[in-house]
Amino acid sequence: MSEVKGWQRPSIYDVAKHAQVSHMTVSRVLNGHPNIRDSTRERVLKAIEEMNYTRSSIARALATKRAMRIGVLVDSPIQFGPNSTVRALESAARDAGYAIAAVSVSDDDDLQIDDGVVELVTQGVDALCVIAPRASSLDLLRKQSTGLPTLLIKSEPDAEMHTAAVDQRAGAMIAVQHLIEVGHRRILHLAGPLDWFDARARAEGWRDALADAGLDIATPVVGDWTSDYGYEFGQTLDVESATAVFAANDQMALGLVHGLADRGVSVPGDISIVGFDDLPDARHFLPPLTTVRQDFAALGALALQLIISAIEGESIVQHDMIEPALIVRSSTAPPRR
Repeated sequence: MSEVKGWQRPSIYDVAKHAQVSHMTVSRVLNGHPNIRDSTRERVLKAIEEMNYTRSSIARALATKRAMRIGVLVDSPIQFGPNSTVRALESAARDAGYAIAAVSVSDDDDLQIDDGVVELVTQGVDALCVIAPRASSLDLLRKQSTGLPTLLIKSEPDAEMHTAAVDQRAGAMIAVQHLIEVGHRRILHLAGPLDWFDARARAEGWRDALADAGLDIATPVVGDWTSDYGYEFGQTLDVESATAVFAANDQMALGLVHGLADRGVSVPGDISIVGFDDLPDARHFLPPLTTVRQDFAALGALALQLIISAIEGESIVQHDMIEPALIVRSSTAPPRR
């Protein structure tokens, strides 16, 4: 019996052979090199079309002397923000012909930030993207010196590294301004852990919105991002002390609504609740949750753009942010008292 060989994706060398040019010429055509004869360029492009050649990361790596791989260090990956960010970055990188090598670290993991950086560098990456939402993690990162272009996913500008983020402070401000616009004057804040940059920025936005409106600012309650904490807070919240609560994430908002409901407190009849993140299930909460939506797809595309610019030699430290959007649903209404 004869051996039947399966189809194999054509390589840059197969295209070169078909076009009767060197593989370096094919590479130059793929990279838009100007010093290529029009007739040669047309022959290579025709060969690419005839062979249904798809430019792979390996071919680009041969042409550019790059690994075409970005190392992503993810702190606290089980949380919605970091998890969504790395998935968005992976999608954007794939579309641009880059691969992602990701390493996760957390409080429950023996692998720490510095170990994660070493692991990624040894894999041969062109740049690092660090999703380090906690101040303690960033402090450890600064002790590392890799020589690689590095981008932080962080809402505050950084003097040493490129940064990209969704504007957390602006998101908190539009959430609180919405409550003020519908008539609320006593607005509490259920904050996230204040070691987290996002939690700090959201608390700052809440505080600034109240200050701009000349309203009293109570001490925020500091939670841990979990629905369980929100539930416990809902069990003890003095509903006479506030007509609305801005929760720093949707999970705590969900627990808060549950805890209040178990006490017979109506949302939004007795108190309004706003969350942050717009979880996929937020529209199905009871009541559907008013919240702040983060565009993670846009964040992934922005982060990749900045990373590629850094790889290609951009030396000026850049800081760019994506604007969030308020999603108004049924958990907010004018106060009854």
